[in-house]
Amino acid sequence: MTEHSTVRFPYFFVTVPAPCPYLPGRLERKVFTRLTGDDPIALNDALTHAGFRRSQGIAYKPACEGCQACVSVRVPVDRFQPTRSMRKIIARNIDLTLSQAPPFATEEQFGLLRHYLEARHPGGGMVEMDALDYAAMIEDSPIDTHIAEYRNGAGRLYGACLVDRLGDGLSLVYSFFNPDDAGRSLGSMMVLGQIERARQLGLPYVYLGYWIEGCRKMVYKARYQPLEGLGPDGWRPLEIKATD
Repeated sequence: MTEHSTVRFPYFFVTVPAPCPYLPGRLERKVFTRLTGDDPIALNDALTHAGFRRSQGIAYKPACEGCQACVSVRVPVDRFQPTRSMRKIIARNIDLTLSQAPPFATEEQFGLLRHYLEARHPGGGMVEMDALDYAAMIEDSPIDTHIAEYRNGAGRLYGACLVDRLGDGLSLVYSFFNPDDAGRSLGSMMVLGQIERARQLGLPYVYLGYWIEGCRKMVYKARYQPLEGLGPDGWRPLEIKATD
């Protein structure tokens, strides 16, 4: 008797070239697929290991002609040790509590996001996002995801991060925070918090998305050493100079 597999491979699509949002003068192109089928969680895990990122029900990866600047990076949790400046960031935010909220958009979160985008990314593509767009970003997910919220003792929301739970780690999809309190270094604090959360859960990796050499927006990722990058030979230590 011949057994026929019921596994269905996803269909992949390619976007038309568009101006790169990270490197001036270059064109961006992406390959993407829908996270559907009998087991979208396993599909998302496999694609993440292959360098894809998730946006709602879509997994995508750069496929730019003549450019391989985008490198998928992850932090190996067991080997990570916070630097002196990172320990200071943790101490400055000792009054904030991390909680895990279900993936439901709230007015409070959206208000903080709007303030963050207007202050930090006034010319970015997300600045035109409305409440419905935000709800879709948070709630349209076929996989295990949640919102990590950081609040003070009075319950005020200081930062939030959309986090995917993978089989071998946590993937930080998107984060935003109060831009008025720069002394807290809230962006760094949230990454450090998720590394510690992964450690508590016994998960070996925290996936940070793409690092791009020469891109100011991405330089912060080099601080979380040792950092692994995905290349032709798989995940390997990424030798990049970090600034503390």
